[in-house]
Amino acid sequence: MIPFNKASISALEESYLRDALYNSKLSGDGKYTMRVYEQFRQRFGIQTMLLTTSGTTALEMAAILIGLAPGDEVIVPSFTFSSTVNAFLLRGARPVFCDIRSDTFNMDESLIEGLITEKTKAIYCVDYAGIPCEMDTINLIAAKHGLFVIEDAAQAVGSTYKGRYAGTLSEFGCYSFHETKNYAMGEGGGIVLNEEKYLERAEIIREKGTNRRQVLKGWTDKYTWHDIGSSFLPSDLLAAVLCAQLERYDEIMSKRLAVWNTYHENLKPLEQAGKVRRAIVPENILHNGHMYNILLPSDDVRTRLVEKLKENGIMAYICYVPLHSSPMGLKLGYHAEDCPVTEELGARTLRLPLYADMTQVQAETVAELIKKLV
Repeated sequence: MIPFNKASISALEESYLRDALYNSKLSGDGKYTMRVYEQFRQRFGIQTMLLTTSGTTALEMAAILIGLAPGDEVIVPSFTFSSTVNAFLLRGARPVFCDIRSDTFNMDESLIEGLITEKTKAIYCVDYAGIPCEMDTINLIAAKHGLFVIEDAAQAVGSTYKGRYAGTLSEFGCYSFHETKNYAMGEGGGIVLNEEKYLERAEIIREKGTNRRQVLKGWTDKYTWHDIGSSFLPSDLLAAVLCAQLERYDEIMSKRLAVWNTYHENLKPLEQAGKVRRAIVPENILHNGHMYNILLPSDDVRTRLVEKLKENGIMAYICYVPLHSSPMGLKLGYHAEDCPVTEELGARTLRLPLYADMTQVQAETVAELIKKLV
């Protein structure tokens, strides 16, 4: 059996979790949370970051911080997880779906300006498969039209764009530390505030709209309600797990890249024969080995391949049903033809199993079986 995903857990995670249980705070913002922030400062140069209960709530915090309101429009790719769009639908804003590039599956930056209206407030861009978007172009468009940019870097911790880390490429970066991500805390995420002016309000929003964090810092002795907010901060128990994962950063990264590279090399003959298309990484990107997917000739081939792999104990899945043509998208009034590239590629993409503790033999086994079946 080769599972689709499996978190890499060592004795270090267990040790830190036990220590947090007995020697730290069961609630949030304990010593392990602070250690996580220090690791992000030292490794990525990120000065202002807040852990959240999920990547989803990080995106929701960003929506509150930029003041999204009913009637606003947000440009967003359809080829993403529902969290990206739910984050601003909850504020009453309307998604305007942008089609994707056929190489990286990221938002097609050349289409963005044609979607901007007087109601457009923000661009939510998604670093699909750990490959950052063409952020310089997107930021220039946003600056020209006075728009906010939120980088959904849920899958891209450790990836770089032109030498700069994903999550630091716009005003707000949002990470996920879900079990399926490279560095996991079970359920959890983080919001990167690349402009410090947002920090004070972000801390209040994260603490149910109160100034609790200021009280804990000793800045005030009055615990009061100041703003809207919710319970967006995770337990220090979860931060302890993430702290251990980040201390194993290089180990986990190298293992994932080894699996990714094994797939890429072993599937090359299949691509040369015109049977599949392998993952494409632009020259200005260093990726984190988060995901390996292949593009198959048709939805029918993909469906049959998934079935055959499963019969052989290998779990592989489609990536996303495009949001614009999903049941919720149709309910909101969108149509399949709204994003034709997304629709076509979404029906042919297959995501292969990939996790840090997967062996080279397992990756070769998956690749060889795919070559045989296709």
